[in-house]
Amino acid sequence: MATRAEQFAGLSVAMVTPFRDGKVDYALMEEHVEFQIQAGTTCLCPVGTTGESPTLSHPEHREVIAAVIKAAGGRVKVMPGTGSNSTEEALELTRWAAQVGADAALVVAPYYNKPTQEGFYRHFKVLAEAVDIPICIYNIPGRTGKNIEPETILRLAEIPNIAIVKEAAGSLDQVSQITCGSDLTVLSGDDSLTLPILSVGGRGVISVIGNIVPREMIQLVAAWDRGDIPTAQALHKRLFPLARDMLGLATNPIPIKAAMRLLGRDTGELRLPMTPLSQEEEERLRRTLRAFGLLS
Repeated sequence: MATRAEQFAGLSVAMVTPFRDGKVDYALMEEHVEFQIQAGTTCLCPVGTTGESPTLSHPEHREVIAAVIKAAGGRVKVMPGTGSNSTEEALELTRWAAQVGADAALVVAPYYNKPTQEGFYRHFKVLAEAVDIPICIYNIPGRTGKNIEPETILRLAEIPNIAIVKEAAGSLDQVSQITCGSDLTVLSGDDSLTLPILSVGGRGVISVIGNIVPREMIQLVAAWDRGDIPTAQALHKRLFPLARDMLGLATNPIPIKAAMRLLGRDTGELRLPMTPLSQEEEERLRRTLRAFGLLS
């Protein structure tokens, strides 16, 4: 059965925001966009957690959205992060994204203030009714402090342009409840769970490691879609150590930015309170990248 937003099936990449000397490096950002387009990525997701949105100023947040949409030039879909723990702020960002040409909006669950399930419902309903583009509910209780229960997501599915769920609760039961009870397009929010989530009805992934290995992630999803389970399993087994050992080193996006620096693709610069890997952690990262074949 086709899901509600099949055009977003496949690989979406949670883009890093490149910095140089404390400023957003827009020229390097364009290189990141081109890298993903050449790989065949379905959708770019700037200014999410991986894009260090908590440390961007409000003007920078809007400027990055506009810059990625301009660089993409309609060649790849763009689904920027527009969430906030303030409904008014999320509404402003979501409207801005729609006005400048975003294909969808990635809206994280309101964090820190821990709404009730009714509060979650009303928050997403307000946003969905304000714009015409699809809304992706981003459920990541490890970051936000509270789970959007599947019953709430199924209730939200009654709103036509609530179309996608980025599910990062780490529960296949939760994903199964959503895929069994709705036609929402479910995307994995955890690289290492991509194949398990595909197996219960998911349609792709919003990936962190896709910043460096987009082709392998695309191949995994494509193998599953054509029914080539052995190839999908082999790719899962190849990618799983990279996801586990790299992303487990420190809080995202510290390890992925360090990896991109070692691969010559980013400055690796972070904004406080994010801090670089220790010397020991970086050596572990080098070993992981060598084991995958990315470093000699």
